[in-house]
Amino acid sequence: MAELTLETPVQYAKRAGPRRAEQLAALGIETVEDLLLHFPRRFDLRKQTQPIATVEAGDDNVTVAGQVIDCKEHSYGSKPFFECLLDDGSAEIAVKWFHGGYLRNQIRPGLLIAVSGKVGAFRDLPQFVNPSFQVIYDASGVRLDRDELLPVYPAGGGLTSGIVASIIKANLHNAQSLIPPWFDKAYLAQRGLIPRPDAVAAMHRPEDKEQWSRARRRLAYDECFLMQLGVAIVRTRERHRPAHALKFTEEIDRHIRARFPFSLTNAQDRAVREITSDLRRTRPMNRLVQGDVGAGKTVVALHAALTAVANHRQVAIMAPTEILATQHYRKICQYLDGSQVNTRLLVGGQNATTRNRTLAELATGEVHIVVGTHALLSETVKFRDLALVVVDEQHKFGVQQRTGLRGKGYAPHYLVMTATPIPRTLALTVFGDLDVSTIDELPPGRGKTETKLVKEKDLPKIIDFTAKKLHEGQQAYFIYPLVTPSPELELTAAQDAYEELSAGPLGEFGVGLVHGQMPAERKEAVMTDFRDGRIKVLVASVVVEVGVDVAAANVMVIQHAERFGLAQLHQLRGRIGRGRDDATCILVASPGNPIAQRRLDVLTKTADGFQIAEEDLRLRGPGEFFGTKQHGLPELKVADLIEDFELLRLARRDAFAMIEEDPDLAAPHHQQLRRELIKTHGLRLGLLTGA
Repeated sequence: MAELTLETPVQYAKRAGPRRAEQLAALGIETVEDLLLHFPRRFDLRKQTQPIATVEAGDDNVTVAGQVIDCKEHSYGSKPFFECLLDDGSAEIAVKWFHGGYLRNQIRPGLLIAVSGKVGAFRDLPQFVNPSFQVIYDASGVRLDRDELLPVYPAGGGLTSGIVASIIKANLHNAQSLIPPWFDKAYLAQRGLIPRPDAVAAMHRPEDKEQWSRARRRLAYDECFLMQLGVAIVRTRERHRPAHALKFTEEIDRHIRARFPFSLTNAQDRAVREITSDLRRTRPMNRLVQGDVGAGKTVVALHAALTAVANHRQVAIMAPTEILATQHYRKICQYLDGSQVNTRLLVGGQNATTRNRTLAELATGEVHIVVGTHALLSETVKFRDLALVVVDEQHKFGVQQRTGLRGKGYAPHYLVMTATPIPRTLALTVFGDLDVSTIDELPPGRGKTETKLVKEKDLPKIIDFTAKKLHEGQQAYFIYPLVTPSPELELTAAQDAYEELSAGPLGEFGVGLVHGQMPAERKEAVMTDFRDGRIKVLVASVVVEVGVDVAAANVMVIQHAERFGLAQLHQLRGRIGRGRDDATCILVASPGNPIAQRRLDVLTKTADGFQIAEEDLRLRGPGEFFGTKQHGLPELKVADLIEDFELLRLARRDAFAMIEEDPDLAAPHHQQLRRELIKTHGLRLGLLTGA
């Protein structure tokens, strides 16, 4: 057949074939490139072999190699095991794996294998017990006379790590000729990076840990660099679109602040200065405002919105749920009561008459501020002069939706808000095309929130505590991970809890139920009753995670707290302690593993959202950070967004410099990078078109 290329189907790789190709596909390996970039998850140190005749019981970290001359599987008894007998010409030795029935199809007479581990004894004879092993398919390609780092690969699809290793090893010599270098020698030397082909080879077969570290650093840089190239292109493209320059004067500022019955904090003032500075420019603002729950982001966003209205332009405020959109709308209407600013709500559950009237007045410009959900992205929504889009809790939307309101002609300014504090690394990745303002100060006069971790058996005490607080005029949330019972999960569901609490000692205070599966009008009716104090207890799913603001609600009980992520728990906790009274958050949990316990311990020890976010990222990884796998964050095979932060910053600096010099990567020496970017991220994120 023709020579291999990176795009060659893996079935044509050495030692693969059609059947192996089907199995490799289960591991995401479909091409020769996929095979070469399927890196080990760890390495085992295999010591150089010694003759079996020299092995004694009690020896540790011993390696021998010999031919399998017999195999037996003992499937009976309390400790079933698989056993084989090895012969290397000097002596024989037994090798035993307890619960090793899975080895019956891997180890058979006639194979040459190397085993490494501790030597035990059986009837005064030495034997290996539960050692690691390596099937040696090609003895000429293995050096058994020296220590060696053996790669352990992610396995699956019916393939063991050893078989994957043998296929990769048989094709690894192609790395030097097939893997493109990307950068010239001078570029690499300035950054202390080794050539990419060398790095790929060393990731599989390093001479030592130092060589592997250098290889990993190079490939981690490449992943970060490609990611930042995409970010830089998006940012540059948006900044080259014209936007309305919105003037901002002391008089405008004075009129806006007069609408708030309080003074802004220093952190809010700083964010306002940064935003209004952006709005004055003729290129679109793209700014993220992040701050802990209760820090006052909505007020900052409304200040920006009223700046646009003062310039006779329109504003769209987009929230992820109808509950949150409705709450924003109500709060804005309170601040603007008696003003001439026309504010409307646009959500999916509205009747046709209200919706059509709002759409018509948006098109004529009669509506100045519209608050809504993703319904604002509908093609039926037309603006006369949209100048500012505010997106609340951006991570609740897909990446493409952030740009969904960017029409032809003038681009609107974009202000993105999140109460999920973003670790530094994610600020450079998920939100890397945005400038960042941080509100790191809470308004004065807020009560403190204490967080307690308790067991399920303490529920009667929790009910008594809650009843006491309700008698004092406070309100309470009871949060559950499920809406209805699940046959697979032994968890209390919100529906069951609602019925139990209503019939129990809290029933006299009025108990409501709200969850995402309810009709919009029913949810709003329950939320209104809770907000107005007609019901004192709200049983809910995580629909209350963001934005719900009831000042008298100062007790929150989160059942099965181990089922929630750290950031999500912090968001939920932020729904209480919104007024001057102290609040109590009670985590009811039975963590079944150390990670779950650590997550909950972090929450009881700190209220610092940024510290919690960093720990959440460390525990769960970037793909799960926002509770969903895909929000535009590319999957990383090598780089670690926490450990490689400085490398990410270097790659970002380099990528932005390259795009500033060559915005479309059109130069001949950038064509390889352009192809890599399109192949890896480009089409999914709409970064580039063409090849």
